[in-house]
Amino acid sequence: MSVAWLEVSVAAQREAADAVAEVLGRYGHGGVAVEEPIRPDPEGDGYEIDLTAPVIVRAYVPENGAGRRRLGRLLRALWHLRQVVDFPEPEVRTLAEADWAQAWKEHFKPHRVGPFLIVPPWADLPAPADGLPVIVDPGLAFGTGLHPTTRLCLELAAELLRPGEAVLDLGTGSGILAMAAARLGAGSVLALDIDPLAVKAARANVRRNRLNRQVKVAKGTLKGPAGPFDLILANLSAPVLTELAPAMAGSLAPGGRLVMSGLLVGRAAELAGLYTGLGLQLLGRRTLGDWAALVLGRGQK
Repeated sequence: MSVAWLEVSVAAQREAADAVAEVLGRYGHGGVAVEEPIRPDPEGDGYEIDLTAPVIVRAYVPENGAGRRRLGRLLRALWHLRQVVDFPEPEVRTLAEADWAQAWKEHFKPHRVGPFLIVPPWADLPAPADGLPVIVDPGLAFGTGLHPTTRLCLELAAELLRPGEAVLDLGTGSGILAMAAARLGAGSVLALDIDPLAVKAARANVRRNRLNRQVKVAKGTLKGPAGPFDLILANLSAPVLTELAPAMAGSLAPGGRLVMSGLLVGRAAELAGLYTGLGLQLLGRRTLGDWAALVLGRGQK
């Protein structure tokens, strides 16, 4: 049976987007979607981020009694936030599951990120002679490769991953990072997400890309140290990165690297300090617009 959803969206300026995203992520089902405005690349190579336009922050709750109660709490939290942070009033609309999925098709076009060619299944697949194709249908999950945090993770994975390594994609969403790691030659990839809709979408995408042998998708998160993993990809919100810090740090193999994104530039130093306090070394930092990604590593035994 098709599920109806209540969509809450806020068109926030960049300086307010992180605070809005934290509130929506607290109440939204499966997290929050941050939609960067895009425009055609002047050079004709896909799309680029429009840094002059507002960021659209979205969250979803089910259209039922419990969902409406959660919506009430969400709207009250946004009202309190608007007393100290300037952003427009949120918009709420009811959206059928099929309509939600259809909405992606209006703006999700083939585009390149590093060595990857990200392609929706409804588009004609260009000849991948000069790119690693990753076919992605986000369904009701997040992860098209258009958001700066996803782009940063994709680019860093392409630079850091060594063939045959064990990879963890934590908060996999559509599975885009897990599939990219497999395309780069990872020996095994574990893709975890707490949202069953994301798990469903990721599994479908893994099958679509014929990567079942390399990528395992499962519902869950890190309860403590696991693995160990040679590379961890964590495109999550700053509060979740904070909460999972001990488990992620303890899951890195000697010589392993952790790529974490999902945070605005202003939160990068705080997160770097937290993880270095757990014994990791800060190996690098990269930014794209207002967003940052950190690379941390564990030394050899």
